[in-house]
Amino acid sequence: MMDTVKENSQPKILVFSTEKISDPAIDLAGLLKMHYPPTVFTISLPCSSAIKSRWILHAFDKGFDGVFIAADGTDCTYGESCIELTSQVVSRTQDMMREKGLDPARLKMAAICSVCAEPFVNHMINFTEALSKSD
Repeated sequence: MMDTVKENSQPKILVFSTEKISDPAIDLAGLLKMHYPPTVFTISLPCSSAIKSRWILHAFDKGFDGVFIAADGTDCTYGESCIELTSQVVSRTQDMMREKGLDPARLKMAAICSVCAEPFVNHMINFTEALSKSD
């Protein structure tokens, strides 16, 4: 498996977002016509702690250059331990990525609240730039 971003193209990023917390921020970014790369794709889940390592690794197998988890943070309606559980998934997955020869920096996580449109856009722009430089 190749661990580089294709030349002359923007990296493809898969975002795992959450229905009640980060999805509204992503929608708000669109409503406000805030621009981020068109190669960002989202999958919505009820809670970020439900993400599985195998889903993340599958995204890389299918050609995504990066995976971003827009985590619930402390606002999660499903449980107080959400951020810790999500962090454990990220850490475990990054270990698995190292074993497969994948750069663990290709997986990022940040808490994105329901009104965090600008931070979300900034994360996508910065992540895209970082992935573009890592060849």
